[in-house]
Amino acid sequence: MLAGLRTATAGPILYRCYNFSYRLCYNLCYSPFSTSCFTTTTSSPRSLLVVSTNRCFSTIPPRKPTMADSIDLLSKALAQKLTLTAESSSDDFVRELGSKFPALSKEETAEQFQWLTLSARFPESLPELNETLKHRTYLLNTLEPSLADAVVYSRVSPIVSKWSEDEIKASRHIVRWVDLIQNSLKVADDLKIKVDLDLSAPREIKPKVEKKKTDAPAVDAADKKADKKADKKKADKKDAAVAATATAAGEAPKKTEKKKKEKKPQPAKVEVPVTPAMIDLRVGHIQKAIKHPDADALYVSTIDMGDEEGPRTVCSGLVKYFPLEAMQDRYVVVVANLKPVTMRGIKSSAMVLCASNEDTVEFVNPPAGSKPGDKIFFETFDGTPEAVLNPKKKIWEQIQPGFSTTQDLSVIYRKEGESDKRLVNKAGELCKVNSLVAANVR
Repeated sequence: MLAGLRTATAGPILYRCYNFSYRLCYNLCYSPFSTSCFTTTTSSPRSLLVVSTNRCFSTIPPRKPTMADSIDLLSKALAQKLTLTAESSSDDFVRELGSKFPALSKEETAEQFQWLTLSARFPESLPELNETLKHRTYLLNTLEPSLADAVVYSRVSPIVSKWSEDEIKASRHIVRWVDLIQNSLKVADDLKIKVDLDLSAPREIKPKVEKKKTDAPAVDAADKKADKKADKKKADKKDAAVAATATAAGEAPKKTEKKKKEKKPQPAKVEVPVTPAMIDLRVGHIQKAIKHPDADALYVSTIDMGDEEGPRTVCSGLVKYFPLEAMQDRYVVVVANLKPVTMRGIKSSAMVLCASNEDTVEFVNPPAGSKPGDKIFFETFDGTPEAVLNPKKKIWEQIQPGFSTTQDLSVIYRKEGESDKRLVNKAGELCKVNSLVAANVR
């Protein structure tokens, strides 16, 4: 059984564990690609170190970590360093952490990034966590604890501490993993979740797929086959008798004509015309952007598009045109229903709309005062977009060539024989670019 953790100090300490682990993970995973600083807050006697994700650790000398190093450092981070103050939180300590944490492969780094997003949605994504841990010792299937284990542990432990017996049995793999992590990382006894090792749970049984009975159908098939043969023999005998009679009478035998089955006419498929209304254009807010760990030309952005599930991850090839600072905390227009693609190990679920000429790229700016998720559309095309654009139908490829900009820097959709349609929001306010005229917008 699990003992409660909500003591007078457990809440603040768990919050500190969550805050430190989450922010530290961003520094350590993506530190070679960002610029940064460290600040401290002194609003309370137990001030926390607030680690910004803008610090570059590219000067850290490489060193192959050992199992003892990793466990010791994670233990410090999660148990002994929960109340870091300005005096105890030196750059040297954080550099030491960055240099000794075990290196991850490309796949592990990408999966770690996904778990940071999924763990922020607990308890919604707990079933996925339980299923993943069913066949793994550690979260990333590594040989030792990683930062992903630390961060997810800090987020899930307050939830697990409140579970009933039935919930523990249903999510037994999470409980087993929590107990492993808290003991591996030497979490203080008063912060540990007590696990009842004597609690019995029913064995997990995979549902058996019932095999279709083939005996009876086989007999029926054999009977039908025999009947067909008998019918064919009777027909042949009848034809032979008719032929013999016709020959005796001096007439040419008539061949029996088989009736052809007439095919029923199928209704003609109605082709839906391709229009800009099929494209899901929205206002997006870039909350955070970093450089892709494995692609020098790509940024990896976390963009709020108004989805109930939370922000999406978007990869964009804008490194050559915008500094990293220009990608932070800004509003953009996004194409939200393109089919997700994996770019160097990271899944990208949308596209940022930009205008460009031969050597310049500019963002398409939404109207002032826009909010994440606000609908954007071309005039007269305020319809219901496709859930996901089918790549085989080439909808985007047919519509996008008509996107351009005008002398007043408005974004338009142009089709031969029709008037230009401007890109607007529900209030009719225009989306514009900064300076490019007659640009290609995509």
